[in-house]
Amino acid sequence: MAGHNDSSVSEKKSSQAVDDLPTFSAENMQNNMKVIYYSRTFLSIIGGVIAGILGFTGFAGFIFYFLIMAITSVGLMAKAKFSVHSYFDSWNRIILDGFLGGLLSFVLFWTFAYDIVHIF
Repeated sequence: MAGHNDSSVSEKKSSQAVDDLPTFSAENMQNNMKVIYYSRTFLSIIGGVIAGILGFTGFAGFIFYFLIMAITSVGLMAKAKFSVHSYFDSWNRIILDGFLGGLLSFVLFWTFAYDIVHIF
C-alpha cells in the first residue's frame, strides 16, 4: 500500500540527490582550462627546442613529445592534489585537452631548433 509516508521518503531521496550533485563554477572551470592549455603549450615549445637541440629525428622526437605530455598530465594532477573532480568535470580534461595543439607547437619548435643547431 502506498501511503503518505512513502511519498515523503521519495521526496527526501530526490532532495538528497539534488544535494549530492557536484556544482561547478563556470568561471573557475574556464580558468582551470586556461592553465592546462598554457602549460601544455609552454612545455610543448620547451620540449620542441630540447628535442631539436638533442638532434632527435623521426619517431624518437614524437616519443619524446608523448613523454613530455605524460609528465605534464601527472604534474597537473599533482597540482590538483589528485582530486581531479574537484577542479574539472572529467579526467579527459586534464589528460587529453590541448594535446593536438601542443603537438603542432612541438613540431614547429623542434624543426626550428634542429635546423639552427644541426644544419646551419
